[in-house]
Amino acid sequence: MSSNFKNRKVLILGGMGFIGSNIAIRLVNEGAKVTIVDSMLPEYGGNLKNIEVIRDQVKINYSDIRDTYSMDHIVRGVDVIYSMAGQTSHIESMTDPMTDLDINARSQLSILESCRKHNPSVKILYASTRQLYGKPQYLPVDENHPIVPVDVNGINKLAAEEYYTLYSKVYGMKCVSLRLTNTYGPRQHLHGEKQGFAGIFIRRAIDGQEIKIFGDGEQLRDFNYIDDVVDAFMLATDNDQVYGNVYNLGSNEHYSLLQFIEYLKQNTTFDFEKIPFPEDRKKIDIGDFYSSYDLYKSVTGWEPSIGLKEGMKKTIEYFKDKKEFYWQ
Repeated sequence: MSSNFKNRKVLILGGMGFIGSNIAIRLVNEGAKVTIVDSMLPEYGGNLKNIEVIRDQVKINYSDIRDTYSMDHIVRGVDVIYSMAGQTSHIESMTDPMTDLDINARSQLSILESCRKHNPSVKILYASTRQLYGKPQYLPVDENHPIVPVDVNGINKLAAEEYYTLYSKVYGMKCVSLRLTNTYGPRQHLHGEKQGFAGIFIRRAIDGQEIKIFGDGEQLRDFNYIDDVVDAFMLATDNDQVYGNVYNLGSNEHYSLLQFIEYLKQNTTFDFEKIPFPEDRKKIDIGDFYSSYDLYKSVTGWEPSIGLKEGMKKTIEYFKDKKEFYWQ
């Protein structure tokens, strides 16, 4: 990595979750002074097991990003903030839209206000989503693609992005948003049925349960292994070119859901069945989707290095003896 993180004060919002905990581990290994903030609400993936290997090397603050008074105190004096906390379920955003609004939009603005008032020089890196593009009008989807969200989650994540970009332009704050595609790997949130299909499929495969595929299974997706996503955030941290902008992550390798199943089958044993789309899912399904990360590569040099076959093997190896900590 081009950045030097030794002794830097880093705050990770949502640091007990999937991506946040993996960033925390990388930063601790590079000598950073890490503080993790997490509300530990079970439905959002916070898990003490995720930071087991660094538990004694980080500070933990059990706060909710919706608590303005806590945030005013927490953001003071830190050099970098990785803003990973959020509500990620697209279905949940439709059944409970006000909570999604509160976490994914209002709270992000509140974080920015806390930083503007108490630490305006901090660097903030925000985890956004490709979901805000909606159904692709062309492929691969680049940053110039029209933004037409198909669910409440996409709208609120877009609003958060706009807040971060606005505060960069108006107040000179250093904020960047990375639009993540299907991210998978160790420490992923696998509990329940409201997360993305990748987590549900991985959990069911490990348990030897039947997997149900909506539609014909030919829908194309791109995937990023967690280590590549951590690399992306780390590379952005000290690259002043990125601030004030939004970028896609993604992959040049595209896989159908059936191909995803095949890679799972190389590491686990299970059956699968194709079924018609349920109405609630059909209304927000986006068909084929894969992103272009060319713009981000042009300013950071980032590109994914771990393909789905290798990444799936690493993921299964991590979870197969940890079921009691993640979903049982």
